[in-house]
Amino acid sequence: MTSAAEIELASVTKYYGTTAAVDRISLKIAAGSYSCLLGPSGCGKSTTLRMIAGHEAISDGDVVFANKVVNDLPPAKRGTAMMFQSYALFPHLDLVDNVAFSLKMKGVEKEKRRAEAREMLERMQLEAYADRRPAQLSGGQQQRVALARALITKPQALLLDEPLSALDPFLKIQMRAELKSLQASLGMTFVHVTHSQEEAMALADLIVVMNDGRIEQAASPREIFEKPATPFVARFMGNHNVITGRLINHDGDRITIETAGGSHFIGLGAHGASQETASIAIRTDHVRLADEETPGFGFSGFVTNVEDLGAMVKLSVQGAGIETFTIVLRDADYFAKPVKTGDAVHLSWAETETVVLGEVKASK
Repeated sequence: MTSAAEIELASVTKYYGTTAAVDRISLKIAAGSYSCLLGPSGCGKSTTLRMIAGHEAISDGDVVFANKVVNDLPPAKRGTAMMFQSYALFPHLDLVDNVAFSLKMKGVEKEKRRAEAREMLERMQLEAYADRRPAQLSGGQQQRVALARALITKPQALLLDEPLSALDPFLKIQMRAELKSLQASLGMTFVHVTHSQEEAMALADLIVVMNDGRIEQAASPREIFEKPATPFVARFMGNHNVITGRLINHDGDRITIETAGGSHFIGLGAHGASQETASIAIRTDHVRLADEETPGFGFSGFVTNVEDLGAMVKLSVQGAGIETFTIVLRDADYFAKPVKTGDAVHLSWAETETVVLGEVKASK
């Protein structure tokens, strides 16, 4: 394989008419890393991937690949390979010819390209199926063929557009482990688009959370999980409660907000004092049921839903002007003192468990 390459996006923008699908994003993806572009449908992640690949023209900014601006280069000249969501295998060709197709387009003679294709199929543990057609394979096997076809060109970066979305849940878990193992063994730069938080957490060295064409946060999975930068990231990742209110006190790295229901909550962390409102986040698994609430770090409410998830139990609570607040308890903790829908409860959390959230600034 060729060496991995760093990818940089410098104020990259994509307009469709007057609508900015991608709005002046800047990002560095380290050579040899596994990065996931994560976000809901329509956030701009696939458009960003296609601009890196050269399948989509950029409206403004630069795509830099291995320290070279590649805006005007066609996909075949960028040193990237792209694996599409549909796999796009040729139904009339056997696996060897499917994998060898890009080498055929490059003019590689038949025996050489078929030999290289067989080597790649062996790497993907598909050598026993080399003479089969794609329709004779499972979904996971088809994915391996698509991977083999992308990798045979020896790219410096592999771009994957929701490659696991068509697979059943069990196979998704298996295939993401194989993807991570493959990337580590190749040392290649992988850029992977997904809308699955769990998938991004399991695979990525760098998670890039996108929303409305902009980057909300780009950080390691652990930092995204523990310290979401914005209310959107906290809500989208699904592991934090967000409380928003009027900023009534700002003392260094300690703020106090007042919710619409009149309750006061304290958060720890830097915040722009000029803003009138502020948001704080508390991890769902760091909230506990208490004998009484801790002023500023808890509230009283009533249970609106209980979900037994096996090892964990998820409670939804309403109170203090907060419509839905989620608690995740270990099953042993819950069943030692169970509650049911309609019960009144006191919630509490530690001062150090709060995170003050920022906002993504609109592009000028």
